Amino acid sequence: MRPSAPTSERMPFIDALKAVGSQLIVLHHLAFYGPMSDWTHQLAPDVVGWFSQHARMAVQIFLVVAGFLAARSLAPHGHLRGERPLFLLWQRFVRVSLPLMAALLLAMVCTEIAREWMTHDSLPDPPNLWQLVAHALLVHSLLGVDSLSAGVWYVAIDVQLFALLLGLLWLGRRLRGHRGLEAQVLVAAVVLASLFHFNRDSGWDNWAIYFFGAYGLGALAFWVSRVDAGRHAPAWLAGMVVLTALALALDWRTRIALALGVALALAWSHRSGWLFTWPRSRALGYLGRISYGVFLLNFPVALVVNAAFTRYASPDAGVQTLGVLVAWLACNLAGAAFHHGVEQRLGQLGRSGAGR
Repeated sequence: MRPSAPTSERMPFIDALKAVGSQLIVLHHLAFYGPMSDWTHQLAPDVVGWFSQHARMAVQIFLVVAGFLAARSLAPHGHLRGERPLFLLWQRFVRVSLPLMAALLLAMVCTEIAREWMTHDSLPDPPNLWQLVAHALLVHSLLGVDSLSAGVWYVAIDVQLFALLLGLLWLGRRLRGHRGLEAQVLVAAVVLASLFHFNRDSGWDNWAIYFFGAYGLGALAFWVSRVDAGRHAPAWLAGMVVLTALALALDWRTRIALALGVALALAWSHRSGWLFTWPRSRALGYLGRISYGVFLLNFPVALVVNAAFTRYASPDAGVQTLGVLVAWLACNLAGAAFHHGVEQRLGQLGRSGAGR
């Protein structure tokens, strides 16, 4: 057992979760969008069907991990640190929105290239100025604006969730000072509201409250697994499990069961110290680090490969399935190039700009 590490230390277990989650999202998009998957379905219908319908639940991994890391960053001891919550929210917005806008510009170029080679309903319509503004402000889903790329909705939800957690932590501090327990109770209450009500109604799926059950489980998992969490930590953990199980008994949702499993795995790995030591895999660590770039670019890159194989390759199930594998590789290579060439540089720009 070891104390919590500094926030700058790498966490191989979280890198591995991000790596697995991002690859599942890529495979989901390859199975769900584009004509190549129709050919591959002829060879492996069960495999394509599973990735098309179920691999998208990997989003729950990112939701729980994001909540865990947000709690670690904003309130490592259970109470909000820092005196400028709006500045923290602005930092978060800049950190995710700058790479997103760069990726969307690349996505528009990729879409036009693909449009020259194929006609398919997975191709987004050419954007207008209002779409660009709504995406830049991360409010496109709230305003009913068509998305310019698959997965963009998650970035907007991530900022909403961060803002909601930040607001609850701030309110907890205003209620009773710096003890921290009030904030954690507030977070737990909103988690229960999400699990028992809002997450059961898809009409809320453009709002943070719909996803806060998974996100908040991640935050609670961090707090109950701290070495200095206190003697009540086991009771908090048991309560988290029992109440989530009751919500699932009321309305079974596999995505919430997965979120609970990821939260428990994070809590155990944090408490035991494995969070910082396992797995020792450079490949998983690297895929975890580039996961945001892969997430942002996989859809437009896959469209280009789909279009190229539709236009120039043989209409044969084997050849088109090879195209799916080429697209998978291309998505990862593009994500890696974007991470090193764009995301890291914009991250530095965002930090300096936020500081000013």
